[in-house]
Amino acid sequence: MTDTDVTVWPHHELGKELSNWGRWGNDDQIGTLNFITPQKRVRSAQMVRTGKAIDCGIPFDKDGPFPPGGWRRNPQHLFTLLPSDSSYAKDGQIAADDIIIMGLQASTQWDGLAHVGYEGYFYNGVPAGAVNNFQGASKNDIAQVATKLVSRGVLLDIAGLKGVEVLPDSYEITTADVEAAQERQGVRVESGDIACIRTGWTKYFREGDRQKYVGPTPGPGLDLCRWIHDSEIAALALDQSNGEVWPTPVPGATIPVHQVMIRDIGLTLGEMFDFEALKADCEADGVWEYLFVAPGLLVTGAVGTPLSPIAIK
Repeated sequence: MTDTDVTVWPHHELGKELSNWGRWGNDDQIGTLNFITPQKRVRSAQMVRTGKAIDCGIPFDKDGPFPPGGWRRNPQHLFTLLPSDSSYAKDGQIAADDIIIMGLQASTQWDGLAHVGYEGYFYNGVPAGAVNNFQGASKNDIAQVATKLVSRGVLLDIAGLKGVEVLPDSYEITTADVEAAQERQGVRVESGDIACIRTGWTKYFREGDRQKYVGPTPGPGLDLCRWIHDSEIAALALDQSNGEVWPTPVPGATIPVHQVMIRDIGLTLGEMFDFEALKADCEADGVWEYLFVAPGLLVTGAVGTPLSPIAIK
């Protein structure tokens, strides 16, 4: 593809067709999270039957997902106060205090609507200049969406559908796959849901193969973007690190699915979730839906957030 072809990028053409710009007003900054209504949350909460809580996140520590030398670094945890430092206390008190140094997208995380765009704009016409070092993201920042990510979750086990522990490298997940997974599992994704897609890729992180974990991942391709738009899901969470099939099959593009999902559809996108315990539980009781409690941090001006998501059944 040459420089003269930039006006016919297939993902940009698709993005125009699926655009939600203006759907909830010209000042909207939460996109598809508008589908999570108060009524939706009430119905979602009513799915809790046993009170069982299942962790769906990866720990935040020095042994995180990213290999040394990359542009994202694993969290570094340091103490600023130790019990041995408490000699100032006259009554024998001891105390500890600590800090963490990390990228906001260094483990289980949500991508905000100012994370990826193209042609100089982010979701809903927000110009690139709205994100800068002086004020961060002045529009579409993660604080707009972080506390809204509580809804019905549905796990779609694509690896299980294919009869494998983990999908092959760079496998493109399609609409046909998610439809077949719903049929196999006896569950349907509805408006306002947080769709959780299992590829099995967490296996490589658990085995300590960080390079593999961040390498050629299976994930959604452009074909799935239409399903994402038409099904009116509120957010999409994946158990791999790239958020889409990697490397992309679109010649010359970098992360075209991000561009359509985030910039055009206005979708909050999650990466590096861990669905292995949830998958085992869903297989055991035959229930693939749950209350998904997945809020992030209210980091003003940020374009992403870490989280520790919980599925409650």
